[in-house]
Amino acid sequence: MQKTKTIEELKRKRLEKKVDISLTKKEIIFTEVEKIDEIKIRENYKNLNYNIAIDNRVLTDKIICDKNDEYFEKYKNAEILCVFIYSKITKKVLENMPNLKIIITRSVGYNHIDLVECHNKKIPVCNVPDYGSHVIAEHVFAMLLSSLRCIEQASDKTKMCDFNFSGLRGMALKGKTLGIIGTGKIGKKVARIASMGFLMDVIAYARHPDIDASLSSHFTYVDSLEEIWEKSDIISLHIPANKESYHIINKKSISQMKDGVVLVNTARGSLIETQALIDGVQSKKISHAVLDVVENEKHITDFPELQTMPEILITPHIAFYADDSMKKMYTESFQTIENFIKHKKLIHEIKEVE
Repeated sequence: MQKTKTIEELKRKRLEKKVDISLTKKEIIFTEVEKIDEIKIRENYKNLNYNIAIDNRVLTDKIICDKNDEYFEKYKNAEILCVFIYSKITKKVLENMPNLKIIITRSVGYNHIDLVECHNKKIPVCNVPDYGSHVIAEHVFAMLLSSLRCIEQASDKTKMCDFNFSGLRGMALKGKTLGIIGTGKIGKKVARIASMGFLMDVIAYARHPDIDASLSSHFTYVDSLEEIWEKSDIISLHIPANKESYHIINKKSISQMKDGVVLVNTARGSLIETQALIDGVQSKKISHAVLDVVENEKHITDFPELQTMPEILITPHIAFYADDSMKKMYTESFQTIENFIKHKKLIHEIKEVE
């Protein structure tokens, strides 16, 4: 009898120990994850003392406050949160994640995160400052060539067995002046491709000029934005969204540009004043606008001209979206998480708080 009791006690203790181990596991939550990337995440963390939760949705205030949501407790217990650009990390979200220790955004930009509130709560925020600048630079020229060489219209004609090239005369890049605003990693790669690949004349404006890059990639800095407006056949934007850059392309700046100028924006939608852009296209001041981002994209229907004018080409914020960039995006995020878990120095921690 005593032996049987001892065996039962041992079983109970083992069970309790097993449950305790499970309960002590901490949560890592990934949001906005595609199915193709789930396996990669779970494989990377299978041996860690963490529960991995993958929420394919965009994190919102509504989700974080819904006690009936299947992820409610997971968010409440999470120590590590890894998000993408559409998840808004607001004060409300942070209030409902009391155990949160770090946020990693799988992006260059971080204006979807309340940095002030994170700073107040002593929650470090890390980003991935370069997961594919070459991919975005390539997209600039994919869009430019598609628009300037009438690729979409030509393809539509041939699908109708129409091989008449009337109306399909394009614009060559060689010898044209490309004006680049912002010479960070992306801007410099665009300059290099333009000058050395397409033999364009490249000028650039930046608050912090990189003279070595200008020499190696064959472009020239100018002293003012006005010079960019006045001299460029094509203008490409590569600056962050902030108070200074808001509507940098507006009615006044467009009026200073060459007739028939081409605008390229793969940076942030808020850089261009939408109505001024439409007016510029309608007046023929702007011959082509190629945009990977638009202002208030969820309300694009407020400006139907954006979707109907043949001079405007829009892609749905996919300049970053390629095999190389997605792989690096996760690799860098994994490294940051590993450093945090092992109490090593965080890479790419965002120190500035606006």
